[in-house]
Amino acid sequence: MVSRRRRTLPGLDWLRAHDPGFAALRRAARTALIMPAAFAFSDQVIGNPTVATFAAFGSFAMLLLVDFPGPMRDRLRAQAMLAVACGVLISLGTLVSGTTWLAAATMAVVGFGVLFAGVVSSVLAGATTTLLLAFILPVSLPGTVASIPDRLAGWGLASGLSLLAIALLWPAPSRDPVRTAAIAACRALSARLRAEVDHVLCGGTERSEARHAAAIAEADRAVGALHAAFFATPYRPTGLSTAARAVVRLVDELRWLNELVLQAMPRPHLVPGDARACIVKSAAASSLAEAADLLDAPARSPAALHAALDRMRGALAELEHATTTRLPDDAGAATPGAEDRAQMRRIVSSLDPSFRAQELSFVVAQVGRNVDFAAAAERRSWMDRVLGRQPPGLAGPLSAAQERASAHVERHSQWLRNSLRGGAALGLSVLVADLSSVQHGFWVVLGTLAVLRSNALSTGQNVARGLVGTAVGFALGGLIVTLVGTDTTLLWVLLPPAVLLAGLAPAAISFAAGQAAFTLTLLILFNLLQPAGWRLGLVRIEDVALGGAVSLAVGILFWPRGAGPALGDALSEAYADSASYLAGAVAFGIGRCDAVAPARPAPTDEAIRAAAASRRLDDTFRGYVAERGAKPIPLAEVTSLVTGVVGLRLAADAVLELWQGDDGAGGDRAEARRQLVAGTELMTGWYGDFAASLAGRGPVPEPLDGDALAGAQLVDAVSHDLRGADGRATGTAVRMLWTGDHLDAARRLQDSLVGPARAAAEQRALS
Repeated sequence: MVSRRRRTLPGLDWLRAHDPGFAALRRAARTALIMPAAFAFSDQVIGNPTVATFAAFGSFAMLLLVDFPGPMRDRLRAQAMLAVACGVLISLGTLVSGTTWLAAATMAVVGFGVLFAGVVSSVLAGATTTLLLAFILPVSLPGTVASIPDRLAGWGLASGLSLLAIALLWPAPSRDPVRTAAIAACRALSARLRAEVDHVLCGGTERSEARHAAAIAEADRAVGALHAAFFATPYRPTGLSTAARAVVRLVDELRWLNELVLQAMPRPHLVPGDARACIVKSAAASSLAEAADLLDAPARSPAALHAALDRMRGALAELEHATTTRLPDDAGAATPGAEDRAQMRRIVSSLDPSFRAQELSFVVAQVGRNVDFAAAAERRSWMDRVLGRQPPGLAGPLSAAQERASAHVERHSQWLRNSLRGGAALGLSVLVADLSSVQHGFWVVLGTLAVLRSNALSTGQNVARGLVGTAVGFALGGLIVTLVGTDTTLLWVLLPPAVLLAGLAPAAISFAAGQAAFTLTLLILFNLLQPAGWRLGLVRIEDVALGGAVSLAVGILFWPRGAGPALGDALSEAYADSASYLAGAVAFGIGRCDAVAPARPAPTDEAIRAAAASRRLDDTFRGYVAERGAKPIPLAEVTSLVTGVVGLRLAADAVLELWQGDDGAGGDRAEARRQLVAGTELMTGWYGDFAASLAGRGPVPEPLDGDALAGAQLVDAVSHDLRGADGRATGTAVRMLWTGDHLDAARRLQDSLVGPARAAAEQRALS
């Protein structure tokens, strides 16, 4: 039997590979239909060149330069709000366009504001170019107050048609890549835990070992896909909606669970199985599976998730009770020398399953809580959404926006620097265009926007590519308009395919190809408005060159180093602040573990600083990934440094929650407190030196050895309290040991950080 191969159109496989999901083709096809129609109606029917110009560029901006994700209702709402915002910017741009200094200053302020606002929401970040174009166009084409209605009419026509096009012309499927990846990661981690339990209960057979290894590989792949989806855009892929903010928190938690918590657990085939520990793991697996189901179908009742989390907490409580009542018989004995050390190791070993279960349960509970928030937000009524009523326990959008923006009001913030650089470059380009009296000042400003990047080198490369692309487009367009002459009919026929190519080329081919196609489109467009032949293309080359020169000059003057050095600074701050937060959490616990000790407030300020530094690191890492050019350090090693920050910060969360339930009852624990203080100071000092090395202010320190945090001494210090009058260990003593375990986890993390840090230091020394 001869198999039949499925036939596809020529080039379709190539296009699918270069344009996954045909997202660029969808946008380009819509624009190729709508833009010529809006332009023709405005020019030929209405007969108003101003309306035609703004209708054409409005179609480009509203259909080609923005593509909101999510359900159709949310997309249309975002598109309508974008149209209103563009109308405000068009009016403002027109009002200031008549005075050079005012136009340049306003452009700088608006440019900075629009670029910086992207840090608040992915919706704003995705609409940045459209918003800037809505101001650049009117401010570069001087007009009076009387011209505002015509300009708004043209853009309004384009906006109205864009709403119809998005809803009716090849509607994009609802997509939320981070949410989809989070669902898959929850299910894969659930399967990994189940496979581990089966492997233990089966006695470690070859078959169960193979299933366990396959489950680990699938969990690694799923969490890796979640990580890739989260960092796939140059901005955090989350808006201000309650559900989006809750879902994005899962990224750190699931990475921590897979890459730090589960990997730190002992191999099932190397340690005896504990039935109660297996029950906790099974309950955690069920909780993750229920979380995935609720995230996938938020309209369903959360009762199943709540019940699974309750079972997990109950299983953990039973494990803790059994562990503290089954300590070694000689736990309270005072044997000297080597026997004493062996006794301490037996005590620590007996408490280890309960600590690992507590660590696992904490992060799974965090995952379940955030999924519950996301689902509750989506189950809200329409009126609750309008009034901004949040599910209990979650801050509102305004508070979230303020928190995100304030995290970047810091001199080392890469987002702040790029926003200042962009605003300055755009304002300067408006000033240069006006003072140089170029024929089309709009292209100078647009050229500046197109080529400005995070460092002078990348900006210079984009200037060259932009000029090459523009020259190619000029040559093709000039040839076409020369051959066509005054026959505008042929130009109208060529306009839709030119628009299609201009929309598809940047995503499917290259930046230079996009510039060429865009130049060709503009030559056709303006020759339909006012025939100028090939000279228009020559003017565009001059204008792009001038705009590129402005971008290059600003790139050299404003933080020219790029994303690589900025990433080192961001990592340094994130490690220093996260280690400080962990130290604050331990100090909070120390203050509660003894009735005599002075109470310490919860480290709220430290937590806010650590979260802000982590957010800045995320955005800087995106810039590093998106920046063109070879990466001197393998991306996997850089990613391990970023993940280490997650481990420190969430470990501090775990310590804080661990001690918030302690009542401080018991006797004197001064020696134990001293041991924890000494271990915390040692850990904080190491991470302080490590943070300094990431910023180039010292060598990378050697990892601390296994006895550095005085685990045995800590056990010795609390050994007299491991058994109370009833023969059971007190909860405070166990929390002390678990706190020491969290500090030891921070120490073990160092082994995976030193190698990438030294590679970065070597590369910095060579550059």
